[in-house]
Amino acid sequence: MRTDTQTITRLEDYRPPDYLIDTVELDIRLDPAATRIRSVLKIRPNPAGRSGAPLVLDGDELLFHGLAVDGEPAPPDSYEATPEALTLREPPAGPFALTVDTEVNPSANTKLMGLYRSNGVYCTQCEADGFRRISYLLDRPDVLSVYTTRIEAEREEAPVLLGNGNLRETGEVEGTTRHFAVWHDPHPKPAYLFAVVGGDLARTAKTFRTMSGREVEIAVYVEPGKEDRSHYALDALERSMRWDERVFGREYDLDVFNVVAVSDFNMGAMENKGLNIFNDKYVLASPDTATDADYANIEAVIAHEYFHNWTGNRITCRDWFQLCLKEGLTVFRDQEFSSDERSRAVHRIAEVRTLRARQFAEDAGPLAHPVRPTRYREINNFYTATVYEKGAEIVRMLKTLLGDATFARGMERYFERCDGTAATVEDFLDCFAEVSGRDLGHFKRWYEQAGTPTVTVGTAYDPQAGTYRLDFRQETAPTPGQPDKAPLVIPVLLGLVAEDGGRLDCVSNNLREDGLFVLESATDSLSFEGVRSRPVPSLFRGFSAPVRVELDLPDSDLLTLLRHDTDPFNRWQSAQTVALRLLTALARDPSQAPRDEFPDAIGAFLDRSGRHDPAFTAMVLALPGETEIAQEIGRDVDPDAVHAARDRMKAALGHRLGERLRSLRDAFPPEDRYSPDAASAGRRALRNAALDLIAAGDPAGGERLAAEQFERATNMTDRLAALVTLSLIPGEVRETTLARFGELYAAEPLVLDKWFALQAAIPEEGTLARVRELMNHPAFAFSNPNRVRSLIGSFAMANPTQFHREDGAGYALLAEAVLALNGTNPQIAARLLTGFGTWRSMNAPRRAQAQAALERIAGAPNLSPDVLDIVQRSLAPT
Repeated sequence: MRTDTQTITRLEDYRPPDYLIDTVELDIRLDPAATRIRSVLKIRPNPAGRSGAPLVLDGDELLFHGLAVDGEPAPPDSYEATPEALTLREPPAGPFALTVDTEVNPSANTKLMGLYRSNGVYCTQCEADGFRRISYLLDRPDVLSVYTTRIEAEREEAPVLLGNGNLRETGEVEGTTRHFAVWHDPHPKPAYLFAVVGGDLARTAKTFRTMSGREVEIAVYVEPGKEDRSHYALDALERSMRWDERVFGREYDLDVFNVVAVSDFNMGAMENKGLNIFNDKYVLASPDTATDADYANIEAVIAHEYFHNWTGNRITCRDWFQLCLKEGLTVFRDQEFSSDERSRAVHRIAEVRTLRARQFAEDAGPLAHPVRPTRYREINNFYTATVYEKGAEIVRMLKTLLGDATFARGMERYFERCDGTAATVEDFLDCFAEVSGRDLGHFKRWYEQAGTPTVTVGTAYDPQAGTYRLDFRQETAPTPGQPDKAPLVIPVLLGLVAEDGGRLDCVSNNLREDGLFVLESATDSLSFEGVRSRPVPSLFRGFSAPVRVELDLPDSDLLTLLRHDTDPFNRWQSAQTVALRLLTALARDPSQAPRDEFPDAIGAFLDRSGRHDPAFTAMVLALPGETEIAQEIGRDVDPDAVHAARDRMKAALGHRLGERLRSLRDAFPPEDRYSPDAASAGRRALRNAALDLIAAGDPAGGERLAAEQFERATNMTDRLAALVTLSLIPGEVRETTLARFGELYAAEPLVLDKWFALQAAIPEEGTLARVRELMNHPAFAFSNPNRVRSLIGSFAMANPTQFHREDGAGYALLAEAVLALNGTNPQIAARLLTGFGTWRSMNAPRRAQAQAALERIAGAPNLSPDVLDIVQRSLAPT
């Protein structure tokens, strides 16, 4: 374990590798405890590197068995081999072949990086730097090689052997019970995209015909007996491939595309070339075990990993500082796919809610960092909402600024120019600058500056002159390492709405035809002429920039937007803004009573258009979350007061709108046959949103409705929604139903994850004891990342009142879990530790308790690099 001497890697220190590896030939002989790997590397000096430099190959906990140079054993004094590195002191001056023999123990690999076993299945995870746990290599993304992999195993243990690329050969190993398969990937790739799988797996497959007429075999491999749960994933893959051809012109480039589901996986999924390995929660689905959200997530994650074939694989990143280049761009692509497959407006709202809950909170805390960071201690800790979600928003802003046609030309230029290379953010932006003729140097600040900008907007209307002015001011608060912020390029899509909803014919010289105004300086103004009546501004339509907005509009104007705005996002946003104002006021002053104006406005919305788009109505009925309320308060947050304010507002809505909500539920009765399509999912979402509010306003009546729904439900969406509602109503019915759910799905690990997560999120004092009790449940194991995330992660990140308990007991529980996982799975330990990300915004007693817990972790011996990095950044002075 490295400790305080851990090396800091800096973007400014990047230099090309001294050597390049043209081909990698691997012979992997799988064994549960002693897998042997022989690698033959065709190496040549890099003209851009240092001439005559030693060759230093990366390793991590490797057992070295031998080295040969050009087929001859290397003299012992010509190299040094340790578990962490293999150094050839004086490599040949020209091209040469290096043969390296290593050994690893897959069964003992609890870190789940490199080659490991998951429920008897051999699999790999090599991003970011896991290949070095398989064999010595230049394990960096700018070294691209053509891989040929021979995999050998006991046939009975692993009848299925999969690798990257196309299958070249299979056969039996003479005189043994073993067999082999040889896979060849003709496309050069970095080591992080390498993968092998070996195990007893069931297969579901179909043939896909590409736009040029080639036939590709696409397949999903799962645990035997679960083939029927893989059909939706396979269908999502086929739709993703067709969409990428139609929208981006990207055709798949191998003969096969395989997806493998495993139960122990640190990430959601991995885009290894032609062999995607998935956490099984993003593959397996049936109406009885998966919710509508699960189906949508499967669709999105399948698409995301497939889209990486071009934005990540064919064009990879030069170094890990460019991680956003593949992840942010690919998140943008999967969001566009899901928007086309579902309701664009509803999907956009869901994206923004996620961004605000996760990324805005990250930007406001000690772990804030730019979308392209300039330094890191442990790269695994930068797979964050900032890199992914905010990175996607930057791409979306670029599209908004340039327009659809120019953006499409820029993407085409990027694919043509950078195919087969390891690229940078500058390479990406240069393509758009060239096709648009626009200088994007100022825009690039979005990649360089951390923090969420706040845009303050003032309004001024002169009825006599018929003029209307919007005054903009942007400001970004200091973040760790960046006290001073420069103005950003902020695209503001906007329109003016008449108070009565009528048309406003007015003009502005600084507004593009599609309603785009670009704020590029710290302050600016936008004027309109010919304005005959006072308008209401509809700003940042479609959430055109990832910013916080402060408006001087009264609630009545915002509710005008809810009634009349043509932009669905801003209709939703107007209701959210009014709700957030009321909630923060209630949290700051609990003596206030919730006012009736907001429930009445929501009631009017339900009467007018509540049934037109059930999914959108469900979004309008959902109040801002406790995290967003806390962000609005900013400092000295009392999570109990925030929770109480939200509960009171929910109760007020449920009480005042009870009859309307019951009528809505009756208007969309449960369907006889479950379908995961967007329209059906929207109807269920509205029914369950109404149930949530009914129970808040009338707990006894809500309990009866929820218990009835639980018993009659024909799908997991409705059953789990009923259980969520019951979980918030203390009493015998809740405890009996929770126990029954656990018994019903005792043999369903993914459903049990939901059961663990739901209980960990109950906002009551007894939840801490409940979580500790569940940690002793036979189905809970620290070795299973999904189970740890569902119980410990949900407690820390979805239960603010109990995690941020004033007595510090919630912090203590998380600290115990982090230290327990530090040595066995440091990646998961570090991810859990990010639950402390908002500790500085808490009130003084809680800050003191959180700091003590963090200092306890920081003082523990033998901290992993992953955990050490997060805890040091969390404690660093602001």
